[in-house]
Amino acid sequence: MAGPQQAPHLHLAELTASQFLDVWRHFDADGNGYIEGKELENFFQELESARKGAGVDPKNDNLGDKMKEFMHKYDKNADGKIEMAELAQILPTEENFLLCFRQHVGSSSEFMEAWRRYDTDRSGYIEANELKGFLSDLLKKANRPYDEPKLQEYTQTILRMFDMNGDGKLGLSEMSR
Repeated sequence: MAGPQQAPHLHLAELTASQFLDVWRHFDADGNGYIEGKELENFFQELESARKGAGVDPKNDNLGDKMKEFMHKYDKNADGKIEMAELAQILPTEENFLLCFRQHVGSSSEFMEAWRRYDTDRSGYIEANELKGFLSDLLKKANRPYDEPKLQEYTQTILRMFDMNGDGKLGLSEMSR
């Protein structure tokens, strides 16, 4: 089905959390937290290639018009960029814990409350074991089934996404991203 010409990052099967991160990093080439400009053009071209490869017959051949229509639909805050949460709504993921997090922690005061609750040793950092507890509670609250290996995968994926200095824990500035 997927020939060598098809975009490797946009297969239509469900993505794991780790695969989602790989897709994000592929398109957010400059690592600024957005898919924009040339990155957005590359994303859109691969998306269209994947759709054609999957037999989706596009009704409009003008790439510029398609891109405007796409951005109108998915760029929820209309800033001309795709953010991680917006990409999470576009790609089929098996567990969308980023959206769970966003629903669980909607305001900055809720974020700080969650931070204090899960920084159990009051170190100023969320270490892997504390992050695992947070994700476990988040998944329970969202009624999403998980097992220990999946919880471990989510924990490691969140660390890969947000642990910018590679110290194996999340500082407040890293977690607030």
